[in-house]
Amino acid sequence: MIVTTSLRTTKQITENAKRVAKELNISFIRRNEQPIPLIHNVYNSDVLVVSSNRLSIYQVGFEEPMFFHPNSAMFRVKRFLRGEIDPFLKATKLSNKMSIVDCTLGLASDSILSSVAVGKNGHVVGVEGNHFLSYIVKQGLLNWKTGLKEMDEAMQRIKVVEMSNLEYLRKQKENSFDVVYFDPMFESEVKESDGINKIRQFAFPNSLDEETLKEARRVARQRIVLKDHWKSTRFERFGFDVFKRATSKFHYAAIEL
Repeated sequence: MIVTTSLRTTKQITENAKRVAKELNISFIRRNEQPIPLIHNVYNSDVLVVSSNRLSIYQVGFEEPMFFHPNSAMFRVKRFLRGEIDPFLKATKLSNKMSIVDCTLGLASDSILSSVAVGKNGHVVGVEGNHFLSYIVKQGLLNWKTGLKEMDEAMQRIKVVEMSNLEYLRKQKENSFDVVYFDPMFESEVKESDGINKIRQFAFPNSLDEETLKEARRVARQRIVLKDHWKSTRFERFGFDVFKRATSKFHYAAIEL
């Protein structure tokens, strides 16, 4: 990974890009109006682009960038605030003052909704093992302004931890979270989900196995929740009770403790 600026840059953007490169311990290069495909070819590297309002990762082999944006979470949060039931919240049973560790943070949509649901007296931790993905999501959660006060405050309350989920769970005390949540890469790839497919190369291939689930059972007070493709073998293999949804390509499932 290397860092550069957007095509239309300013002194401030350039300084921000240099700061990001230093914090990530990677190289900064000047854009010099070069298109991203040319930078890919010259440096044979993914490119993190710093612009005035976001950080974007342009991966080799992908035309569109990956970046933090709370769009999907915003729709879900607005529905929640109107009193509608989100399938994720139905499975996790989150409410005010509860705690959850999201062991597969990704772009944080579920963590954002969790943080709104548990409120300012609750506790949400998002664990992401990839160095670059955890960085851009953490910065996005801290700095993105949605115009919705409850959501902005909820995003800023999420604690982002860069670590493998197994390592993180091992470090936690027994019964330290009400809910432990997993949303691993689906065993069956969902072709319609371009956003998920961009994240796939950053994801840990085995983010849920027997050892990780054993630690999750120790750490969770109330339940472990899994989101997975409806064809997934993990539901039966790990003993989850599935909440089947006839019109959805994925289901939620839980182990009640």
